[in-house]
Amino acid sequence: MISLHLFFAKNGNRRQNILLSVLLFARFGQVLNSLFIASGRSFPLSLFFQFFTPFYLVAPACFYLYITGFVYERKGFRKTDFLHFIPAIIGLLHVIPWPGLETLNWNLIASELQLDAYYSLNAKSGLFPSYLHSVLRPALTIMYLCLTWLAVVRSKILWQTTIDAATRGWALFLLNVATFFQLLGLLRRLLRYFGAPVDNITFVAINCIGLMLVLAYALHKPRIFYGFLLVAIDLKKEEWQDRSDIDTEPRDVDMQMNDVPEIRKLVTIASKKINLSAAQVEQYIELIKNEMEGECLYLNAELQIIDVATRVIIPVHQCSHVINNHIGKNFRDWINGYRIDHFLSQHPILADKMTIEAIAQEAGFKSQATFYNAFKKEKGVMPKVFFAQETESRERLA
Repeated sequence: MISLHLFFAKNGNRRQNILLSVLLFARFGQVLNSLFIASGRSFPLSLFFQFFTPFYLVAPACFYLYITGFVYERKGFRKTDFLHFIPAIIGLLHVIPWPGLETLNWNLIASELQLDAYYSLNAKSGLFPSYLHSVLRPALTIMYLCLTWLAVVRSKILWQTTIDAATRGWALFLLNVATFFQLLGLLRRLLRYFGAPVDNITFVAINCIGLMLVLAYALHKPRIFYGFLLVAIDLKKEEWQDRSDIDTEPRDVDMQMNDVPEIRKLVTIASKKINLSAAQVEQYIELIKNEMEGECLYLNAELQIIDVATRVIIPVHQCSHVINNHIGKNFRDWINGYRIDHFLSQHPILADKMTIEAIAQEAGFKSQATFYNAFKKEKGVMPKVFFAQETESRERLA
C-alpha cells in the first residue's frame, strides 16, 4: 500500500517517490517469495518469482538513483538515468514464456532457493542461464552500492550543511540500513563459496536484531519518514515551520483564521485557555531547558517546536505557551538566543580558520540573513560592530 501510495502521490518529489516505490515493491516481492519458498509451495512461487524478477534486478539501480537524487538535488529523470533500467528489461525478457523454451522445474527451483535464496539458484528459471540470479543480481548490488557510497563521499553530504538536516538524515539512514542488510546477505554467500560453515539461524538472528534496532530508531524518531516515506505530510510547508510564532492573544485569531485549515485548527487550540499550575510550569521550563541545553538541540537548523515538545513529551500548544508566556520569548527568538551564545563562544576559537557566516552556520543558522537579523535583535548591533566594541572595552580595561 505504501509503495502504491508513493507511486501515485502528488506531494513531494515525484522522481524520488517513484524510485522509492519500486524499491519497496521489490522488497515486498522478496518477502512474499520467501514465504512461498519456506512453505514449499511451488505453484504461487512460479508466478510471483517471475513477476518480481525485473524489480529485483532494477532495485540496486533505483537505490543508487534515489540516494544520488538527494545528493545532487534532482527533481526529474535525466535521459541517462533510463540506462540504469536496462537490468529490468533483461529481467522482463528472461521471464517471458517464449515458444520452444524448456519447461521449468519449479520443485527443483524451490528446493535450491531454500538453501540460500537466489544466490544458490543453479536451475534454469527463464530464457537466460541461472547466472542471471546467482551472479548478475549480487554483482549489480555490489556495483551500485559502491557507486552510491562513492557519490555520497564525493558530495560531502556526511558533513555539508547545504542540504537540509531532514533530507540528509533520511538519506544516510536509508543508506546505512540498506548497506548493512545487503552486506549481511553477501557475507553468507561468500562464506558458502569458500566452504566455511554457515549457520542460517545465526544470520536470521542477526537480521532480526538489525530489524529491531531499525524499528527502535524509527519509533524514537518517527519524523524521519515525514516528507519521504510519508509524503502526505510535508514538514517543509509554512504551516509546520514555526508554530510557536502564532500569538495566542485573541486579537491575532482573525488573522490566523484566514490561513490554511491546519493553521486554523492550531489557532483554535492555542486560543483556548491553558490551565497549568505553577508547579507544572516550573517543571516544564526545567524539562525544556534541560533538553535544549543538554542535547544542544539548537544546533539543528531544522529544529521546530514540535521536536522539543516530542522530546519532553508534552503537548505542542503547552510547550509553546510555556516558552511564550513564562520564558518570555517566542520559540524562534528563544532558540536563536542559544545559537548566538554558541556562536560567541566558538568565534574566538574558530575565527582564524572560518568566516563569521560559516561559524554561524555551525551554530544552527540556516542563512546569513537569519543570523544577522537574530544577532542584531539579541545584541542590538551587527557582529562586526559588537566585536569592535568588545575589543575597545578590553583595551580600556588594560
